[in-house]
Amino acid sequence: MNFKLIDWPTFLGALVILLGVSLPLIIFPEAGAEVINEANVFMTGNFGILYLLLGLASFIFLLFVAFSKNGRIKLGNKEEKKEFNTFSWAAMLFAAGIGSSILYWGMIEWAYYYQGPPFGVEAKSKEAIQWASSYGIFHWGPIAWAIYTLPALPIAYFYYVRKKPVLKISEAVRPILGNLVDGPVGVIIDILFMFGLMGGAGTTLALGTPMIAEGIHDLTGIPVTLGLKAGIMLLCTLIFAISAYSGLRRGIKILSDINIWLTIILMAFVFIFGPTLFISETTFSSLGILADNFFRMATWLEPFRNFGGFTETGFPESWTVFYWAWWVVYAPFVGLFVARISRGRTIREMILGTMIYGTFGCILFFGILGNFGLYLQLSGSFDVIGFMNDNGAPAAIIAILHQLPMADMIVGLFTILAVIFLSTTFDSSSYILAAVVQKRIKGEPLRWNRLFWAFTLCLLPLVLMFIGDLKALQTASIVAGFPLILIMFLLAWSFMKASNYDMQASRDFKSPTIHINRKEIEERSNQSKY
Repeated sequence: MNFKLIDWPTFLGALVILLGVSLPLIIFPEAGAEVINEANVFMTGNFGILYLLLGLASFIFLLFVAFSKNGRIKLGNKEEKKEFNTFSWAAMLFAAGIGSSILYWGMIEWAYYYQGPPFGVEAKSKEAIQWASSYGIFHWGPIAWAIYTLPALPIAYFYYVRKKPVLKISEAVRPILGNLVDGPVGVIIDILFMFGLMGGAGTTLALGTPMIAEGIHDLTGIPVTLGLKAGIMLLCTLIFAISAYSGLRRGIKILSDINIWLTIILMAFVFIFGPTLFISETTFSSLGILADNFFRMATWLEPFRNFGGFTETGFPESWTVFYWAWWVVYAPFVGLFVARISRGRTIREMILGTMIYGTFGCILFFGILGNFGLYLQLSGSFDVIGFMNDNGAPAAIIAILHQLPMADMIVGLFTILAVIFLSTTFDSSSYILAAVVQKRIKGEPLRWNRLFWAFTLCLLPLVLMFIGDLKALQTASIVAGFPLILIMFLLAWSFMKASNYDMQASRDFKSPTIHINRKEIEERSNQSKY
């Protein structure tokens, strides 16, 4: 084991803060959860506008960069080929950025909007149906993937263009903060990111584990207990530990490819044997509603809620602000991962590929799986909402699948897919956490380091699950992610400052694809001093 490569202040600092937050929740679960929930309400209620501003600004900024000269910069040397083909690249970034949560919300999110629609619309009305089929695509659409992609710009640029052998958020803001990133400021930035990621991972586990447990219960008759959920967590941990230990090419890439093929099979089956025409028309109409109302949805905050005559729904805080906060917590991780797998691509390819492939994948999930459930509700074939309100969302998801032919096979496929989705998210997370706590990366993070963070990611949610308080960790991560709003701004500024400087100093900035040779730039800079 090479311990000299470890950045111990970041490594130990992340563990200390994680335990410092978790132990009070374990010892005083009710009081701790109450404090965290109040903090969450305060953050989303008073600073929701900052999250929405960040989302819209990220979307506009990335489109600007993609079609500017900065977007033509190649990540790597002039002769460098793409490290991964487009299919595997898209599969890995989608699996890392979405995980099993897309199976959960893609199936059932419409039901919440149907019962509690936005804009003061009457529940279960004809208008509520339209928003129910559209809002999920909005929340998991271009803005979500823009937030994810923004941190990838400076990280990929410094790693592949300026050849800095470090995958850290702090290193990506060096052009703005200078040598401050080598001290406590840099450590704090990296620790905040790590804590947010571990908390966000708790959210994914909180959604994925009960859904997988319901699938296993349906197939085997094993009752859904804490023991079963713990076993599922340990199984997923074992899978993603082996995958993370194996590395990008032999582990994460293979799992992600399997993931996408199983997804294609599931989607095709539901589309063909489900209400094909309804799914097609509703999805297409939803895209039109989204395009027509995009900026309204991206800026809606109920500013008149405290005045008479206005209906307060709480929808923006409960859904849009929460989702944007969740994406911000995960953004540095996904950005780090997207940056790592994008060698040989241009900045434009990385931006547009991530936003387009990510959004398209989410459209398929919400369009096919979600609209199948909506069809069952509207046609009277199965009362999804009544079943969900009585038995919970995970059970309702499995019940929806039972309305298909060969239901047992489909439930089995869905359950396996959920396990792999959960594993791919976590093996990517452990890979990046290991990278952040190393002073430099030689190809890939150290194997023992990857394995350590794989098990660390599971340990805390496992403990909190036994005390019934996974939601507290989820909420804590949202609160902890608040400082990341400023860091996101610094990341955007850092990329523009570094790339503009290098292009001005380079002789190749007018080419269709810009190849920046930092060695030549530094040599000319040194010669100009004498």
